[in-house]
Amino acid sequence: MEQYEPDSMSPAQLAAMRRSFRNGRAAMSRRSLLRASAGGAFAVGGLGALSACGIPAASKSQGDVTSEDHSAKEKTVNFSNWTEYIDMSDDEKRRPTLDAFTKRTGIKVKYTEDINDNVEFFGKIKPQLAAGQDTGRDLMVLTDWLAARLIRYGWVQKLDPAHLPHAYTNLSPQFRNPDWDPGRSYSYPWTGISTVIAYNTKATGGREITSVSQLLDDPKLKGKVGLLSEMRDTVGMTLLDMGKDPRDFKADDFDAAIARVQKAVDKKQVRRFTGNDYIADLSKGDLAACLAWAGDIVQLQADNPHVKFAIPDAGYISSTDNLLVPNKARHKTNAEKLIDYYYEPAVGAELAAWINYVTPMETSVVRPELAKIDKSVADDPLIVPDKTMAAKGHGFRSLTAKEETSFEEKFAQLTGG
Repeated sequence: MEQYEPDSMSPAQLAAMRRSFRNGRAAMSRRSLLRASAGGAFAVGGLGALSACGIPAASKSQGDVTSEDHSAKEKTVNFSNWTEYIDMSDDEKRRPTLDAFTKRTGIKVKYTEDINDNVEFFGKIKPQLAAGQDTGRDLMVLTDWLAARLIRYGWVQKLDPAHLPHAYTNLSPQFRNPDWDPGRSYSYPWTGISTVIAYNTKATGGREITSVSQLLDDPKLKGKVGLLSEMRDTVGMTLLDMGKDPRDFKADDFDAAIARVQKAVDKKQVRRFTGNDYIADLSKGDLAACLAWAGDIVQLQADNPHVKFAIPDAGYISSTDNLLVPNKARHKTNAEKLIDYYYEPAVGAELAAWINYVTPMETSVVRPELAKIDKSVADDPLIVPDKTMAAKGHGFRSLTAKEETSFEEKFAQLTGG
């Protein structure tokens, strides 16, 4: 088990944190961002009171700290998630799938939308986890790189397969064996996240944009290309375009990818590095083409028929937001029941139809249920990847603490972050 070292964040990590707060994937809520894009108005908050360097922590990992499970006597589960990342009723007063879970099981869900950014949330829960204390949460949703960190530190509980029959059976093979949690012993995906190429046919003159090489080298796109401010997405997609596997690359490969993007930046091919805020620019045509997250594009296409997407022949970066049970959680069994509930085909389909992100469930299981709700959603490979698309998905390998610091420093220099 890797020991937790409560040292200060490096300048590169602080720069990455600022980028994430300023315009990362969830800097604004998914649907409110899309609503705002129509008017071109974006209000992004600052860093607030978070000081990642000043949070007290234990000097070493506590390991797999568990506690007595009170699930049998306390019919409740405390669930922390990202904003607008679950189905809601039309009047926005109810969450239908959670209500149905409570009606069936008698377990009340205290659902809190208190995750706006991985780094911020980590700062919020780190003192308790490092001290072996209860965070007040039974279930939380974290992006894969942070989930990997908590697993390495021994800060989350191993899941009981006996409580997860639907999850074990219905999880897509694409997501079964990440290098940071082989066999999904500690986590299950809430959704998948696909990084693809998006383009506006009005801005490209009707041309298709299908590769990172076009983004970086096509003179007709000069000054109208957007790359992502998240290092794993931009570098990972560039590595794939160079014939390298993001799941297994060396430091020299990373440096070569950085150099390739730097060349495009130097010749003014790249307009800017973005988070979700590419949505407005892509819709208007200020960006002709960019790297983008599939969930955003699904929703944007509903309002703008000129917006298209492409899956490069070289492949695409696939990541996940993941359900985890933290150490000292009081209601582990109840949390596991909730995880398993979302892997029932009808329930998982209802969630996918509402949030429009990649369903982590096996296609043959979830597609028939999605078709009952909305056939267009069931047939959308950005939500239900077919075998060809699933085969092209590549994760970005886990990094050591030393690598993460070094790589973020180099990416910060590239982006000016």
